[in-house]
Amino acid sequence: MTPNNPDNDPPMPEDNRLDFDEAVQYVLQRNAAAFAVHPVFEEEDDEAPSGARIFVLAADGKGGYFMRFVAGRFFSGAHAADDLIEAGDIPERVRELRFLPTRYEDDWFTDQIQVLIGKLMSASGAAAPHMPDYENAPQKHAAAEVVFPMTFIDGAKKH
Repeated sequence: MTPNNPDNDPPMPEDNRLDFDEAVQYVLQRNAAAFAVHPVFEEEDDEAPSGARIFVLAADGKGGYFMRFVAGRFFSGAHAADDLIEAGDIPERVRELRFLPTRYEDDWFTDQIQVLIGKLMSASGAAAPHMPDYENAPQKHAAAEVVFPMTFIDGAKKH
């Protein structure tokens, strides 16, 4: 037992995450990006996250930076938020997060949240063997001959 580790837990492996100020410095010096993800849990289910908030710090190409904030539920094509926030308007609580250096392409932000996280992780070069490959997962589709009856689409009509 040591004074700075009273429970004698094994040390955390180095994960290359940066605090906010280090992430901003990285973004500005390398004209790059860094991201953080915060899971979102339902009130009645705190075992598995139902979505995520993604914070991407990126160089603006003019010597400054901005943050792209995306939030939404997993496996949904619609995001609850997709905002560009100027550096001076970034909330103080974001400064408590830890960021991974990465890169991104603008069209990634149209993907589902879990696919976006996978792409940002992959671009960061950080090992994430536990993350499923949602982007290349098999898709299920109805056969071409499957049709829905009009009564199903129109719904029941009242007489």
